[in-house]
Amino acid sequence: MPLALLTACQSKSEETKTAADQAAAPATTASSRKYLSEPLVKDIYTADPSAHVFNGKIYIYPSHDIETGMPENDNGDHFAMRDYHILSMDSIGGKVTDHGVALDVKDIPWAGRQLWAPDAAFKNGTYYLYFPVKDKQDVFRIGVATSASPTGPFKAQPQPIPGSLSIDPAVFTDTDGKTYMYMGGIWGGQLQRWRTGKYDASKPKEQEPGPKEEALGPKMARLSSDMLRFDEPVKEVKIVGQDGKPFLSGDNKHRFFEGGWMHKYNGKYYFSYSTGDTHLLAYATGDSPYGPFTYQGVIMNPVEGWTTHHSIVEVNGKWYIFYHDTELSGKTWLRNVKVTELKRKADGSIELINP
Repeated sequence: MPLALLTACQSKSEETKTAADQAAAPATTASSRKYLSEPLVKDIYTADPSAHVFNGKIYIYPSHDIETGMPENDNGDHFAMRDYHILSMDSIGGKVTDHGVALDVKDIPWAGRQLWAPDAAFKNGTYYLYFPVKDKQDVFRIGVATSASPTGPFKAQPQPIPGSLSIDPAVFTDTDGKTYMYMGGIWGGQLQRWRTGKYDASKPKEQEPGPKEEALGPKMARLSSDMLRFDEPVKEVKIVGQDGKPFLSGDNKHRFFEGGWMHKYNGKYYFSYSTGDTHLLAYATGDSPYGPFTYQGVIMNPVEGWTTHHSIVEVNGKWYIFYHDTELSGKTWLRNVKVTELKRKADGSIELINP
């Protein structure tokens, strides 16, 4: 789809779309595949949905996919997103409102390119939008922007969060009021470039652990009371098997790749994540927000499209998983967000979803 058609409607809300905007909408591809859920919006491409309930309303903070014409590669350079649109809905299955552009890469003083999967939080009467973007040296950092409204517009802080790195910030506030950020993704997410504690731009493929070495885990830190910085050194999160041993890097059906998310259920901490090149959403549980987390199984089988990224949220006593696939475009870099119910067994284990 021509880029001009996408950018023409970036600042319009769902309620003010014109006939011309509808003509610019993504075309649905013919497919015999049966899908579990429908895309939440069809006039722009959206991905990586981080969902939250604020003041009884559901807000979704996704990436905004655009067509750039760039060739695909393992670093994800073709995912060249430039802004965020925030979606909202009063109830699951209800009308979805697109609130237009909430933050643009050009308004982030330190940013270079690639505005990837965000997350959000509310504290101190302020809404916080956390985002990964490459700085002007092409290194992914995590930034934060603030607003008095859950839909923005958001104003970015002048610098990234000190000590932040990689991609996919997931922000979790525990029942005691303490807030933590989880982050990280290998390959294009650059996590493997930080193995020594300092960023190394040379030979990124060689920096990933060998197949028999311990896999890289995501990083995490507790946020400060003002939600703008880390209140402690960044730590690695350990994900282990039922035998208590960490997964090896070559075990790509179990090891962490990207897209971490934290939620709490019946006193247990559930850390869920994408396995990347095996396209599974898996989860592990622990007794502390710091882990270690013991692998429990797969939440969702592969979606249509290479990437998979999700969030899990409770709405009116039921749990839901927000995710994405490529039903509308058939192209892995032009995705659409969806939602379906997340069901558990009596012991708290999560039932497998076939999307």
